[in-house]
Amino acid sequence: MTDTRETELLAHVPDGLFIGGRWRAAQDGDELAVEDPATGEVVKRIASATVADGVAALDAAVEAFPAWAVTPARERAEILRRAFDLLQERKEDIALLMTIEMGKPLTEARGEVAYGGEFLRWFSEAAAHLQGRYGPNPEGTGRMIVTQHPVGPCFLITPWNFPLAMATRKIAPALAAGCTVVVKPASLTPLTTLAFARILEDAGVPPGVVNVVTTSSSGPVSEAIIRDPRLRKLSFTGSTQVGRLLLEQAAHGVLRTSMELGGNAPFVVFDDADLDRAVDGAMAAKFRNIGQACTAANRFLVHRPVADEFARRVTERVRALRTGRGTLDGVTIGPLIDDRAVRKTGELVDDAVRRGATLRTGGAPVDGPGTFYAATVLSDVRPGSAILAEEIFGPVLAIVPFDDEDEAVRLANDTEYGLVSYVYTQSLARGQRMIERLETGMMGLNVGVVSNAAAPFGGWKLSGLGREGGAEGIHEYLQTKYTLTADPFA
Repeated sequence: MTDTRETELLAHVPDGLFIGGRWRAAQDGDELAVEDPATGEVVKRIASATVADGVAALDAAVEAFPAWAVTPARERAEILRRAFDLLQERKEDIALLMTIEMGKPLTEARGEVAYGGEFLRWFSEAAAHLQGRYGPNPEGTGRMIVTQHPVGPCFLITPWNFPLAMATRKIAPALAAGCTVVVKPASLTPLTTLAFARILEDAGVPPGVVNVVTTSSSGPVSEAIIRDPRLRKLSFTGSTQVGRLLLEQAAHGVLRTSMELGGNAPFVVFDDADLDRAVDGAMAAKFRNIGQACTAANRFLVHRPVADEFARRVTERVRALRTGRGTLDGVTIGPLIDDRAVRKTGELVDDAVRRGATLRTGGAPVDGPGTFYAATVLSDVRPGSAILAEEIFGPVLAIVPFDDEDEAVRLANDTEYGLVSYVYTQSLARGQRMIERLETGMMGLNVGVVSNAAAPFGGWKLSGLGREGGAEGIHEYLQTKYTLTADPFA
């Protein structure tokens, strides 16, 4: 049951669609129910957009685009900075809201508020520093002018697992570049995005610049927006399967696309690693967000001479984790997002054990209300186990021993995904070799968390296209124009 503070907080979260600067109900009056995964209780009912609502949101974004595109960069920057300041003022409410609708422990939710806020601050600073270039052409017959322009109205689809940070990571660079947006949050965790839209409204974002549509009909609503010829950009974070479908739809309009898709991150521990640091990194890389992160370490490849000791140490740490509702003191493992996630996690663990893996701790759902799965450690996971090929998205640490560096590289790269990798070694030369040899868009060398607003986030292979964050992030929302002028001295 929610307490008084939670009840009051939920009552203040908007329950409508945010279109053209107004909060309103869906056209047919439909609603979707948002549940607390720790209890299974419905905590709020909100508007569920129709296709017509989605098109209306795009109408608003298209109408607002010309004025927003020519709004001075400093003005756009100041709005984003005000949004950052307001987020800091309301950080405890936003963190609690995330814990209620998604389940992550409150301490981690506070960390997401800090991380998500940094995208507002970073891109507020980037907005006023966009650059072009001017100079003579090589022939000396004219002058070349290269300028950057906002790409146009954008459709941003955010996932359920980081409901604030994934919204700020997309909205902030789009607004900084001069684009308008339609945002569709995941139906499992839409409340945080609605609360953030209120922050943007209070920060002075003009009507129509940011529009939010929540819906239980994601496929039809998204397709109608993506296939509309007025849309110019699509950004999606989610599964590779859905990303492929959206790319097919986006091809019709030749849209600019950013795709942050699935992962299967290797976490490689060599025998010369500082095992204390490696275990600390493993706990962060695996159990942050209850393992429900695309950057979560999926396969722990450990040099055979230290494999047993590493397994012993992480098992001791995992057994000490406390499972429960994220609002409770000391809880480090909250619920998985829904029943399907619990079933999938259980199936992956059971398959690995049947194939010969050793179950060291956990390995079963937790009795009681909510969708909890016990934090789990598997060692000696055998080749062919599904858990080595599929993204786990749960609190399961699977250990595979290896014998030499070449085998570690082969195992690490033996996946269609290439988002992030983690390597622990005290050898500078080996670390440099692994940077060159591992097929991932990001890498943590002796660190277990790599995400940072100032860094380009994105992957190789089936893990996606484009980059979010860093200097690269704003360029995903810009298009280049080259102009040749006649020689002014001719």
